Amino acid sequence: MSSSVNPSRLPDVADDAAALARPLDWVGMDRIALPLRVHGTDGEVVQVAASVDAAVDLQRAGARGIHMSRLYLRLQEAFAGEALTPAGLRRVLQDMVESQRGLSGAARLTIRYDHLLKRQALASDHAGWKNYPVRIEASLRDGHLKLALAFSAEYSSTCPASAALSRQLNAERFATDFADARPLSPGVVGEWLASERGLAATPHAQRSRADAVVELRASFDELPFAALIDAVEAALGTPVQTAVKREDEQAFAKLNAENLMFCEDAARRVAAALAGDARVERYDVTVSHFESLHAHDAVARVSGSRS
Repeated sequence: MSSSVNPSRLPDVADDAAALARPLDWVGMDRIALPLRVHGTDGEVVQVAASVDAAVDLQRAGARGIHMSRLYLRLQEAFAGEALTPAGLRRVLQDMVESQRGLSGAARLTIRYDHLLKRQALASDHAGWKNYPVRIEASLRDGHLKLALAFSAEYSSTCPASAALSRQLNAERFATDFADARPLSPGVVGEWLASERGLAATPHAQRSRADAVVELRASFDELPFAALIDAVEAALGTPVQTAVKREDEQAFAKLNAENLMFCEDAARRVAAALAGDARVERYDVTVSHFESLHAHDAVARVSGSRS
């Protein structure tokens, strides 16, 4: 439906002088719903639903407010025609500044969406999709683009201390059950190990999560979520699985035994993976082990720069 109203004749109190004049750090909108095009698992472009926070600074102290509707309307079309890239983000941020016609000199975007990656089972021929909530933080000031990616990776952590205590109980039971058995037959020992008597105790394990915020170097033209997530999961060794048959569950149990770790160990593993990545300028990592033994969580934090 067309309107006969002339916008130029409508009152605009945003042009009034500010009562308490001063510049403002950021002004904008949070949780704008937008469709985005991103690179998927095999490099193909897929559309995702995103939530976007958009803001500009208000440099002119006496101005009452920014042109907020311009930000909103420009964002509606900003990412429609191409996949999200650092170059595209720079262009959108610059357009946000220019839309304010001298009121602003800096802009920032925070973009949240769910990144889907297809994961192969450990031993069987099955596969499944895993969801990774991600966040992009992009800002432009004086022509300088600052870009950070935030993501989480869930994994299983088996306690080294609990594993050592379990091994001790297993050894003591073995010594008791075979105290008078001479000589020991490999077949008999194998049967004992495969029986319930062969497992006197099991170490405690829990679902855990590594949360990373990675500042990217300016020389790269991609948003490497998949590569960074792959690197972190490979460093930890026990990412949670999607499709699981019995052979996959057994393979997962083997990985847990080969990757015993405290939260401190996990933090160092993730830090080493990110510090060695040429795309990373700086990283901040928090690992949380949601304890099955304790009523509290075990947490370690580490930050650093590319080595």
